[in-house]
Amino acid sequence: MSLKIVVATIAVVMVLSSSSFSVIADFSVGVKKGDWIEYAVTYTGSPSQGHDINWARMEITNVQDTIISVRINSRYPNGSTEIFNSTLNLQTGELIDDFIIPANLNAGDIFLDQNLGNITISRVEEHNYAGSIRTVLYASTNETSYVWDQATGVSVEGTSQQPDYSMYTIVEGTNLWQPSGGLELPMFVLIVFTVALALIGLGIFFVKYRKKKKLRNSLITSAMCF
Repeated sequence: MSLKIVVATIAVVMVLSSSSFSVIADFSVGVKKGDWIEYAVTYTGSPSQGHDINWARMEITNVQDTIISVRINSRYPNGSTEIFNSTLNLQTGELIDDFIIPANLNAGDIFLDQNLGNITISRVEEHNYAGSIRTVLYASTNETSYVWDQATGVSVEGTSQQPDYSMYTIVEGTNLWQPSGGLELPMFVLIVFTVALALIGLGIFFVKYRKKKKLRNSLITSAMCF
């Protein structure tokens, strides 16, 4: 009896271990070398020197498995810039400030942040970011509220509350997707314009046809009089 219990316990442990491994192995990377995203940054309060950036650009310089190399260009209110390179690892939770997380997560999914521990996706919604309707993920900690693009895993919006200030960051441009929010109205206008031209063309045709018919009838009447 004891032997059966031991064997069953070992089997359960092996199944759980293989399941955990598969979850880690299935982490999806949604970015590639050359991708970039730019952010506008605003504050309330008084951020400390070195944290008072008002614009940033993150560019993916290399991707290998779950390891992502990035170059971040930060700009300060006085116009000066600072560039630093860093490496993220989605599997080990080295995410800097959670700029990029695993792609294609859903509500209830959990990912590891090396500094904060496990973070759970609280909900999924659709909103307009950088000119396109995107499916986005939400999560929060004691200090920060996060919003990530689901398909790519990149941060698109965030609010961080510090003792002396709060920082708000939102994407303002990227090559990860193409703007699409403004295409519906021009297409509608194009359709209306095309229909209007067709109606005008038909109107002109009927007017000319009636004039030709009237002229022809007049000529016939004149010929009969002679």
